[in-house]
Amino acid sequence: MNTAHSFQQLSPAIQVHVVTAIGALLLGPVALWARKGSHTHRRAGYLWVALMLATAITSLFIRDFRIPNLAGYTPIHLLTLLTFVGVGAGIVAAVQRRIAAHQKAMRSAYIGGCLVAGAFTLLPSRFLGQMLWHQTLGWV
Repeated sequence: MNTAHSFQQLSPAIQVHVVTAIGALLLGPVALWARKGSHTHRRAGYLWVALMLATAITSLFIRDFRIPNLAGYTPIHLLTLLTFVGVGAGIVAAVQRRIAAHQKAMRSAYIGGCLVAGAFTLLPSRFLGQMLWHQTLGWV
């Protein structure tokens, strides 16, 4: 696979996906650790939800036909579905004032949607992993 690409040469879907994913990864702890019910918690939470949904939506436009797939959707796309379910469950729980369920759903969405998906995405055998580990950092 040729990984000699710059960020600008990537498809718009991948560019938006990367930017929103990094934003969600960085903002998630602010929303999770801010005092519950505070303006910081709510504002960070709303923005984090928007970033997570944008990341999940753009992932639907990123497909890979090289590895086992179904119409280009690979096993990592299961995390997209889990992100929609987890964020949706967290929103519903917040509206219903079920705070423990809201916390659990959002924490799970952060762990699965940001940390686990990010770890899979950055494996050296995947496109973004190749760009980071090989092209950018020069590691082989």
